[in-house]
Amino acid sequence: MWWFLPCILGFIRLYLDGVKVLLYQLFNRSFTLPAGNEEQEGLAAVKKIRDELNQGKVEFMYLDLASLTSVRQFVQRYKAKGLPLHVLVNNAGVMLVPERRTEDGFELHFGLNYLGHFLLTNLLLDVLKKSGKPGKCSRIVIMSSATHYGGRLTLDDLQGRMCYSAHGAYAQSKLALLLFSYHLQDQLWVRGDPVTVNAVDPGMVDTALYDNLSSPAQLAKKPFAKLLFRTPAEGASTAIYAAAASELEGIGGLYLYNGRKTESSALSYNERLQSKLWKESCALVGLQ
Repeated sequence: MWWFLPCILGFIRLYLDGVKVLLYQLFNRSFTLPAGNEEQEGLAAVKKIRDELNQGKVEFMYLDLASLTSVRQFVQRYKAKGLPLHVLVNNAGVMLVPERRTEDGFELHFGLNYLGHFLLTNLLLDVLKKSGKPGKCSRIVIMSSATHYGGRLTLDDLQGRMCYSAHGAYAQSKLALLLFSYHLQDQLWVRGDPVTVNAVDPGMVDTALYDNLSSPAQLAKKPFAKLLFRTPAEGASTAIYAAAASELEGIGGLYLYNGRKTESSALSYNERLQSKLWKESCALVGLQ
């Protein structure tokens, strides 16, 4: 199952450092597409992959998950290529940012970490379904976090307008991703679609995600980063496992930590809450 690692490890290091990633045709190594909201960073990633691998085809496409318009434009451009989609890794994220809104008016953690991925995944579902088949399902990997255990979902105040907390907003977005992951997998199973969905916790990874910590917290973090934090490549290993492990073929609805099935919070399994969040999310992004 690890035959493809030399081909994408350089790429994986980059995407966990801030490049938003879309991987497709991972299983036959023929095409890799990194998608991100920083064009220069994305083009640099493409150059690095080409320099290191000197094989296959790599292409960058712009995508800003904090913009629903950008998500729709990206999907249109992608579908126009007529390519299959075997693996979708939902990895973009911000953490502990001061209160801000997306261009669509959503609280930034909720809008970028969750709603952008919700819309992207739903708009690409038809391609994922066509690309999968029994015995070789397409895969959706959703990056969550252990902070979801402390997350609460207030359907009447998803945008945190009543009482904003950066930590609470981040935890809520990661809980929302899990609720979405489980509900989507249930829907796919009911219809018999050849697509699996699994959520992954990469652990504490030493990336730019922590740049929004306060200065004292940044100073306190530095001495322990090498001891307690994973490198981007180590953090990516759990996503790689969910994306390509042969033993996970046809298996979905899992929450994986260190490549092992782990119980997520009791709230994340609440089917009533999953359904309510799904309906509210569809309304927010304009899906039927």
